[in-house]
Order: sequence, then structure tokens, then C-alpha cells
Amino acid sequence: MQERAGAASGRGPDMLSEALTAAAAGGGMAVVQAAGADGWAWFRVRCARLVGRGDADAEREALARLDRTAAALDAVDESERQRVRAVHAVLWQGEFASVIEALGEPDRARLAEQLIDLTREFDASNGTARGAVGGNSFHGPTAVQTGDHNRQENHFGSGG
Repeated sequence: MQERAGAASGRGPDMLSEALTAAAAGGGMAVVQAAGADGWAWFRVRCARLVGRGDADAEREALARLDRTAAALDAVDESERQRVRAVHAVLWQGEFASVIEALGEPDRARLAEQLIDLTREFDASNGTARGAVGGNSFHGPTAVQTGDHNRQENHFGSGG
């Protein structure tokens, strides 16, 4: 990624490169696409982790904001849906840009990559979302688990 001249030119660190700005914009669009989709629970946790950067309070705040976004999109009627989606996409773009701007150079690139990866992993435009389960019929005991590096043990039937 090629960064525009920042502090050395007197413009300060608030000038994001085009690549970082694009990553933030893509993240904002991913939030509004993911809200209400099958993979929303998975997406919102991953997104909050990116925003929180290891701070549990910041993650909880991000989860609350993500939930407000999902609720706003769910509550709006169809005539206003595109406008509300655009507003929330811009809000989340700003959130991601603020987080990126607050980081040092190596961490900026790493966060941008993580944001791009998240956006790719949840690509609602083609109907795929890693971690999503949909269109299935379960008859009898069923266990479904999604996520990274999870361990699950299930025992169905009598303990005998």
C-alpha cells in the first residue's frame, strides 16, 4: 500500500491512503449487507473484535452499535431502506477509518488486511457467508457450530 505523505508533510496522520479508505468503505458496506443475514451473529462478533482491538469494553460498545444498526435496518420500511443503509454504511466507514487512523503504520496495514478479509469472508452479494447455516432440514438431534478453532463434543441418546 502506498501512503500519502502524512506527518512529514504537515498534513497529520488523519489522511488515510486510498487503500485504507477503500478498506474502511468496504467494511461499512459489509456491515449493512450482513445485518439481518444468516451470518450476522458470526459477522458482528468478528467486526466487534476488529473495532475493539483487544479492549473488552470497546468490543461491547461495538456490539451494541452493530445491534443498533441491525435494528434500524430491520425497522425501516422498504421505501427508506436504501437511504438508511447508506447512512449506516457511512457511519461504519467512519468508525473503521477512525480505528485505522489511531494506529501506527504497521498496525494500520494489518487492521486494513483484517477488515478486507472479513469483508471477503462475508460476501453477501454472492449469497455466501462463512459460518452461516441455511436451507437445511434437521430431523432428530442436531448440533451445529461455526467459528475458528472451536471444539465441541456432542452425545446424543442414552448415556449407556
